[in-house]
Amino acid sequence: MTNIYNEIRISKAKSEKLLAILIDPDKVALETISTLAEKINQSPATHILVGGSSFEGNHLDEIIVQLKKNTKLPILLFPGNPSQISSEAHGILFLQLLSGRNPDYLIEHQVEAVPILEKTTLEVISTGYILIESGNETAVERVSKTKPLSKNNIEYVTQTAKAGEFIGNKLIYLEAGSGAKNAVPLEMISEVSSRISVPLIVGGGIRSKKAIDDAFLAGADMVVIGTAFENDINFFDNQHNVTLSAVEVQKK
Repeated sequence: MTNIYNEIRISKAKSEKLLAILIDPDKVALETISTLAEKINQSPATHILVGGSSFEGNHLDEIIVQLKKNTKLPILLFPGNPSQISSEAHGILFLQLLSGRNPDYLIEHQVEAVPILEKTTLEVISTGYILIESGNETAVERVSKTKPLSKNNIEYVTQTAKAGEFIGNKLIYLEAGSGAKNAVPLEMISEVSSRISVPLIVGGGIRSKKAIDDAFLAGADMVVIGTAFENDINFFDNQHNVTLSAVEVQKK
């Protein structure tokens, strides 16, 4: 697998939009992976994220091995804590929860992950993770014991994103949270995108092709679909005329 971050950065420079499907290992069974992968291959997805706020199982490696057997897409870990690291993936979003002030999610988990990561060949991509209020309490909020940033304070969110870039984060991830009632506001996506130079990921509460396209048009470089696909693996089949032409160009 080539340098994943470099490809994301090049895609941003070319205005080629990316689409990631998030798979929660707690919510998939090994025997369903081949079917899941087939649907992903038929979709406009360019990347697969694997992870969740919590994971109590012991089959993470097996899930990723099966995904690799059935799809050629880059697989990135999206871990809630160091126990969710698998050497079978291609890379990891090394997350800092910039929206919270819980030191465990700002540095402690990252320190604990070092000896695990040093035994792997995973591409480590520093990612500033910013949780935005979405109308209901999300799993990230419950697990991290932190409050999301206000969806109305766009300037503060933008400053937080820029601070993440100044710190050295290679990606900024605006997240409404798994199962969010409301997606990240488009005005916020637009403002953050215009103020940072690193690629911007947006996820949470996105449930339709229009919502995907709107996030792209607002400035997202990568959009993440999780719950919508999780609840209906025919999500892309059911979204009429889902072409996401910019994404298709990237896949070719």
